[in-house]
Amino acid sequence: MAIVGLTGGIGSGKSTVARLFGELGVHWVDADDVAREVVEPGTPALARIAEHFGEGILTSEGALDRARLRGIVFQEQEERLWLESILHPVIREELIRQLNPENYQLPYGLLVSPLLLETDQHELVDRIVVIDVPMDVQIERAMARDTNSREQIERIIAAQMPREQRVERAHAIIDNNCPMDEVERQVRELHERFMVDFG
Repeated sequence: MAIVGLTGGIGSGKSTVARLFGELGVHWVDADDVAREVVEPGTPALARIAEHFGEGILTSEGALDRARLRGIVFQEQEERLWLESILHPVIREELIRQLNPENYQLPYGLLVSPLLLETDQHELVDRIVVIDVPMDVQIERAMARDTNSREQIERIIAAQMPREQRVERAHAIIDNNCPMDEVERQVRELHERFMVDFG
């Protein structure tokens, strides 16, 4: 089975586009979901994070305090690199497991990941699809969706691959700065192309 990597910066609409592929019967795995799963209470990764950053990085229920962790790692690059060295291998292993469902009929599946090109996750895919929106739209959408400040969103964007570089690496681009029916049309066309390419 072929794997298509779906990526884009924060606020570009990766989940929305993935759901549209899902409505066409395509199996998809979201690296953000997997990243949450591997640090659930009781996991070895969460234990290592708590040991490194201290118990203050946990909520009163013993879960990871994501907002606090984000505040640290997007201000201190060394801490971000340490965290990535712990999480990326575990996430990769779990992605590979989830990308191979039993009794799946289509010739391709989707790996949805904001850091597809920044990590070795791109080695898992046969094609790269980039969801593209202007930076001001990214900031607007991400602020509306999360409770992050503009400054925090800008720091996250700065830590991701620049838009121009991401677009250069794409085999296909979905313009998500247009009406939903136009986005749906782009997804259908790509789906048909992949069914032929990988069928």
